[in-house]
Amino acid sequence: RARFVGKNGACNVAHKNIREQGRFLQDVFTTLVDLKWPHTLLIFTMSFLCSWLLFGMVWWLIAFAHGDLDHSTRLQRDPGEGAVGPPASFVPCVTSIHSFTSAFLFSIEVQVTIGFGGRMVTEECPAAILVLIVQNIVGLVINAIMLGCIFMKTSQAHRRAETLIFSKHAVIALREGKLCFMLRVGDLRKSMIISATIRMQVVKKTTSLEGEVVPLNQIDIQMENPVGGNSIFLVSPLIIYHVIDKNSPLYDISPLNLHHHEDLEIIVILEGVVETTGITTQARTSYLADEILWGQRFVPIVAEEDGRYSVDYSKFGNTVKVPTPSCTARQLEEDKSIM
Repeated sequence: RARFVGKNGACNVAHKNIREQGRFLQDVFTTLVDLKWPHTLLIFTMSFLCSWLLFGMVWWLIAFAHGDLDHSTRLQRDPGEGAVGPPASFVPCVTSIHSFTSAFLFSIEVQVTIGFGGRMVTEECPAAILVLIVQNIVGLVINAIMLGCIFMKTSQAHRRAETLIFSKHAVIALREGKLCFMLRVGDLRKSMIISATIRMQVVKKTTSLEGEVVPLNQIDIQMENPVGGNSIFLVSPLIIYHVIDKNSPLYDISPLNLHHHEDLEIIVILEGVVETTGITTQARTSYLADEILWGQRFVPIVAEEDGRYSVDYSKFGNTVKVPTPSCTARQLEEDKSIM
């Protein structure tokens, strides 16, 4: 069975036949942030290169229209010698532009504010001054968009989620006399996740009373944790558990038929605010039926050493067998009621 959510939190969903592609262009910034790095770097490079070429062409046209490219204007001949051309007092729009290459170099100097001193705008042409202002504004806009896009890509929330870890397997065992579905979650960084919350869902194929088939029906399941509610204080690894009662979708599952539930998938979602950046992050994982161990419990990994608590992450996913009834939670509850 294909997973709905991968162990690394990636959603295994492919979007096809989207007809309204124009909606992505209405939010260009998010589209750029969502692109892969090679595409982002290509757009980053091409946006600058195209703007330099465009304004290089504009500067070349201004010089051509004003006569700056005429070789006779740069020779500054003495009219008294019978030379054909303007007088020696000719002032170009931009000094030292005599080809498209030099116009392109001047375009780069204007937009990235590199002044080598060889080329400069004079007060001869108001149009050149206007183009200078426009190119500076366009360059600032491109810088703001592209640098903001790269900053957002490097500080995306899912990067912080890489250090939020879940146990590879989940377990089902007795706790307080009741069968519980348990997993372990931890944070590898010292900086905390503020206002962390965790929730679980069961995703499975269901059929309604009317015969409608729902291939991915998402059912919220009630969970418990050491501090109560959905909020957790994730300063050290915690064991999150769900009591399998009559309201649980796992109520009729036993160790004998657990692996026959091929359509069963339990999704775990952890959300919180990153302490250092204030950005909300989300970490996800899922457990299929063959990743749920019946009759096992997580080993302790927190110990007190030298006046402080120490966490041994080498035992993070280790489990140990414990006595557990080989029956469903329904049968266990009925047996207790009879007794």
